[in-house]
Amino acid sequence: MKNLFVAVMALLLPVMASAQVSIWGKVTNQTGEALPGASITILNPQQSTVTDAAGKYRFNNLKSGNYTLKISYVGYKQVVVTTAVGADKILDFTLSLGNLTADEVTVTATRAGKNSPTAFTNLSKKDLEKNNFGQDLPYLLNQTPSVVISSDAGTGIGYTGIRIRGSDASRINVTVNGIPLNDAESQGSYFVDLPDFASSINNLQIQRGVGTSTNGAGAFGGSINVQTATRRDTAYAQLDNSAGSYGSLKNTVSMGTGLLGGRFSFDGRLSRIRSDGYIARASARLKSFFVSGAYYGDNSTLRLNVFSGHERTYQAWNGVADYVIGDDTRPDNRTYNELGYMGNNAFYKDEVDDYLQNHYQLLYDKKFSDKLSFSGALHYTHGEGYYEEYKKDDDVSNYGLSPVIYGTDTIKTTNLVRRQWLNNDFYGVTYALKYQPTTKLNLNLGGAYNQYKGAHYGNIISSEESIGVGPNYEYYRDNAKKNDFNIFGRAEWHVDKFLLYADMQYRHIYYSFFGIDKNLQNAQQAAELNFFNPKAGVTYQFNERSNIYASFAVGNHEPNRDDYVNSPPQNRPKPENLKDFEAGYRLSTPIFSGEINAFYMLYKNQLVLTGALNDVGGAVRTNVKDSYRAGLEFSGKVKITGQLNWGVTATLSTNKIKNYHQFLSNYDDGTLVEETFAKTDIAYSPSLTGSSVISYSPVKGGEIAFITKYVSKQYLDNTMNRNPNGFGIAPDNAANPYAANRLLNSFFVNDVRLRYSFSIRSVKNITVGLQVNNIFSEKYESNGATYPDIESGHVINYNYYFPQAPRNFMASLSLGF
Repeated sequence: MKNLFVAVMALLLPVMASAQVSIWGKVTNQTGEALPGASITILNPQQSTVTDAAGKYRFNNLKSGNYTLKISYVGYKQVVVTTAVGADKILDFTLSLGNLTADEVTVTATRAGKNSPTAFTNLSKKDLEKNNFGQDLPYLLNQTPSVVISSDAGTGIGYTGIRIRGSDASRINVTVNGIPLNDAESQGSYFVDLPDFASSINNLQIQRGVGTSTNGAGAFGGSINVQTATRRDTAYAQLDNSAGSYGSLKNTVSMGTGLLGGRFSFDGRLSRIRSDGYIARASARLKSFFVSGAYYGDNSTLRLNVFSGHERTYQAWNGVADYVIGDDTRPDNRTYNELGYMGNNAFYKDEVDDYLQNHYQLLYDKKFSDKLSFSGALHYTHGEGYYEEYKKDDDVSNYGLSPVIYGTDTIKTTNLVRRQWLNNDFYGVTYALKYQPTTKLNLNLGGAYNQYKGAHYGNIISSEESIGVGPNYEYYRDNAKKNDFNIFGRAEWHVDKFLLYADMQYRHIYYSFFGIDKNLQNAQQAAELNFFNPKAGVTYQFNERSNIYASFAVGNHEPNRDDYVNSPPQNRPKPENLKDFEAGYRLSTPIFSGEINAFYMLYKNQLVLTGALNDVGGAVRTNVKDSYRAGLEFSGKVKITGQLNWGVTATLSTNKIKNYHQFLSNYDDGTLVEETFAKTDIAYSPSLTGSSVISYSPVKGGEIAFITKYVSKQYLDNTMNRNPNGFGIAPDNAANPYAANRLLNSFFVNDVRLRYSFSIRSVKNITVGLQVNNIFSEKYESNGATYPDIESGHVINYNYYFPQAPRNFMASLSLGF
């Protein structure tokens, strides 16, 4: 494969000497704000593109000559320009306001602007489409700075994970049209519940660090701000199909009316994704839809979004045990899944996670004048589903039952099947006022009030032995409620070449839950928290293409459900506090655009991962008083020729805990043994991550991309353990490197993506694609868990890992009408 790739590149390189030219530029409004999603069409011969999230566009592989360009954007007057092109040419456009308002929907209120003193990355619909072969949304963000992704099934379909600067999904604030997506209790965002959601995204922004004030849980590693589909001027229909390794299949149908009668538009999408997974039985059966209708008034827009997802995935959240991976004599040593084991090499077929989630959003924008506008939203989300599990030889006392006596037999344990249910409702309102009295001053006032109600309960649906209960016996129930209110104000003031930035947020949380009391019994408890999150920064604009910035931000974050319910009130976990210092430099030229950013994130009472998982795959955490993350981030893209581009990211960081205490259970005498570390690495925090995308367009509409990702070693817990005793005591196991260390080894993975787009008379666009993942079949694990203890005088590491698939592929065919 390596030789083949080199040969192909060598054959293609001479084409780079062709004399074709390019047109590129930026589309902004009269105040200099970028207009993402603006349509740019060349009329002779016709070809179209849209601006990315930074308002930029590009046409490549053009012949010298005269071209007529039409530029349009919802809410702005259309521009038509004719220009002569004899060499590469930059054409920037400034659009003036028209009669119709644009779809903003509080997105701009919670986003960073082009000159904001914040580290961010914008991705357009076009950026996402290139990689959208059916994998979960985190996989489409893998080439952005400081991001590490993982997949339970090993293929990116089903349950996936994302970390930004070492912080997991519970620290990453996700909003959809300004509305919180994070689960109110676990605080994670489960993109598996919205399969193929990327096909309905117009653009998104990833902020790293605390970032700007937003709705929902505070951002402790980053935030992902999503805007879904906005208006398209003409009717369309799209068929997207992908198929590939491990029985993976994606079918998507999208369509829209365009603007009807100058006032209405309707859009819809229906998706199905299936995969058997690389890990044994880690199958995924996913379905979703997205429907949107909008009314455009002279000075207002009203939009209703309804979207839903249903997932049924076979559980694979335990990973693969180290002693299995270390046994090279087993053909399944990298794919074995222990969940659902019934004995005699049989597995329970319905060991699944089954969940349905419905979302309703009513979005309203109103422009009162050229200076004042309002955006607001009402939202409601309903989720309902369960984990179904086979429990072998389970003690009936775990279910509040007494042993059952039948003659001389006493039933204390039995094989049974249980379901753990979650039935929840989340609803509220978000709003934002934008006031711009002059081109030099921009003011935003926003906030939200949201309420969550969740019912947690469990049923025994069957048992092998009669244990004195009927089918669907309910053995626990926990009703939780959470109120979340926030209000924020933000100001940006331009003074000569300086941009002064200030952002203040107040947030109030009330959470009622069923947790452990001082007698270790379940009891209703409550927590009430108040947070103040100020932010300030300054940007100095050297010229239109470069600036330097610095900022300081405070973030506060509440513990999640598991942190609370597993502890009594007198030992309740503490809220976390973060002080985030950022400074950077940005440069954008026709040849090179990039950014370098330095960060120092100082934590108080950070909740760090211990390395263990609970019984449903959730991470176990503990407070540490003093910790920090510090590093440098770089991202850049260089145009080597008109056809060859190279994009690269790199993050170098140090992530430390001061005075860390770890306790190990000593099963020899029943005591706890304390380990103390003056300074140690934070778990799951690699010191170096990097990515590279080399893209080459040998012909019009064609692209070959070589994609690389590197992640340095990470520790599974906070002890930097490299235990020489290995797993167990037996010498043959002591040599197993997977068991000897609580460590995730570094990995270096390469993919190849091929795309070719063309059109015929009856089909506006035909795109064929092929993505070959892990082309060199690197054996690596992207995630893991550890459960160390002491046995027979030795420290024993019980490690579990999540192996990722070797070489695999997905092929796609898209038809646009």
